[in-house]
Amino acid sequence: MKVAELVGRALAELGVDAAFGVVGSGNFEATNGLRAGGVRFVAARHEGGAASMADAYARMSGRVSVLSLHQGCGLTNALTGITEAAKSRTPMIVLTGDTSAASVLSNFRIDQDALAAAVGAVPERVHGAPTAVADTVRAYRTAVQQRRTVLLNLPLDVQAQEAPDAVEIPEVPGPAPIRPDAEAVAELADLLAEARRPVFIAGRGARSSAAPLRELAEVSGALLATSAVAHGLFHDDPFSLGISGGSSSPRTGELIGNADLVIGWGCALNMWTTRHGKLLDPNAWLVQVDVDQSALGAHRPVALGVVGDVTSTARDVHAELARRGHRASREVPASTLWHDVPYNDLSGGGRIDPRTLSRRLDEILPAERVVSIDSGNFMGYPSAYLSVPDENGFCFTQAFQSIGLGLGAAIGAALARPERLPVFGVGDGGFHLAVSELETAVRLGIPLVVIVYNDAAYGAEIHHFGDADMATVRFPDTDIAAIGRGFGCDGVTVRSIEDLAAVEEWLGGPRQAPLVIDAKIADDGGSWWLAEAFRH
Repeated sequence: MKVAELVGRALAELGVDAAFGVVGSGNFEATNGLRAGGVRFVAARHEGGAASMADAYARMSGRVSVLSLHQGCGLTNALTGITEAAKSRTPMIVLTGDTSAASVLSNFRIDQDALAAAVGAVPERVHGAPTAVADTVRAYRTAVQQRRTVLLNLPLDVQAQEAPDAVEIPEVPGPAPIRPDAEAVAELADLLAEARRPVFIAGRGARSSAAPLRELAEVSGALLATSAVAHGLFHDDPFSLGISGGSSSPRTGELIGNADLVIGWGCALNMWTTRHGKLLDPNAWLVQVDVDQSALGAHRPVALGVVGDVTSTARDVHAELARRGHRASREVPASTLWHDVPYNDLSGGGRIDPRTLSRRLDEILPAERVVSIDSGNFMGYPSAYLSVPDENGFCFTQAFQSIGLGLGAAIGAALARPERLPVFGVGDGGFHLAVSELETAVRLGIPLVVIVYNDAAYGAEIHHFGDADMATVRFPDTDIAAIGRGFGCDGVTVRSIEDLAAVEEWLGGPRQAPLVIDAKIADDGGSWWLAEAFRH
């Protein structure tokens, strides 16, 4: 066995069950090592798509994924997706070939370590046959225990070395719980005991902590909200307010704004979640709970920062309130759903109001779904109107705010949650950027519903720059349904709510190919969720 195969097999034995990539000469043998170890390999059409697939698979499955790349250009092609994963602290291994140490004039030679560090990933390297397993385990441990995206360089000369005799692969446990100190628990309990209108905002770090947060909210009288990345965490809770931030309904914004105590649980409380702070009462107490001390107060000043994981902290504070005999009451709030917010339907003239489109799709699509969202002017519509069954039903790749990542993410999410119908919301700009991965979805037989909010423009720029010359961001209308059919998908064009009957027909089965919905949307004057950001 060569080192290339050994590294792939070691990752399989460590627990990796899915890998994504584009195979070239530099990662061919390592990829086959993964496959020989029992890892499913998904061949993408572009490294950027593969990166988003691996990112989404890790997010939605809770398991470390692998992105397999050729050296140099294979890595640079994937860089935007890797940056998204790194900024989102996705536990993912980027297994990439690298030029041999002596190949100083190779066309493929770049400083891959520096490239990884520049985008927030952790660079690691397989140094030689004697240390190959230890190097691989170190990279995997960093990914799992520190929740990091790790670039594992595998130089060609090292790949070709003879593997050492059998080396034991250790078991690598997940991150250990981080208990808060007793003083911080007491302070947080004090604030909750004094609060009259507390609100919890759960973020990425709380995605596995719904139960302890619900229990603490019940005794403390708190209402429950999430950041966008944790959407669905409290889906069926009557005290849930939905998403805090740009996608908040007016009623949600009102209730969060009336809170006298806001606690961010594993949540950055950034400008998107707080609307640049305008969503919060300036006199409210603001608290953050996070495993990373550097995250506390990074975006907004906080009255109290607690270092601890969400589950441990919530349980300890709950126990402290129980010891004191504290139990607050709360009333079920009036509906915070966008579905219940009246609006003037702008459908007509061959265009459908994106709100009307999204509301009707929410009604006809199965409730057991996993919704993925690309970036752009359209993105608030599926976020606001398409309900999801839990936090693993919503894949939101917006840490880098790049359009074009969503289609790959939708495929990765679909493979991580095969029991659910995958649904993907995208603008026409993001669709065209990533269209090659439609072939991947067709080849894999994924019954993916692709909703293209088609305004034949880069809509965010249209509304951001106002009366400026828009020739650079407007495009001819494209028959996106026909493009989908060309890839082997089913395709429908939607100009009115009646046209959605074709979607219902597709849902009736057999769903043997993805469905591309080319929705010609009306202009509602610009997205409300971006307007405040643009003003800043």
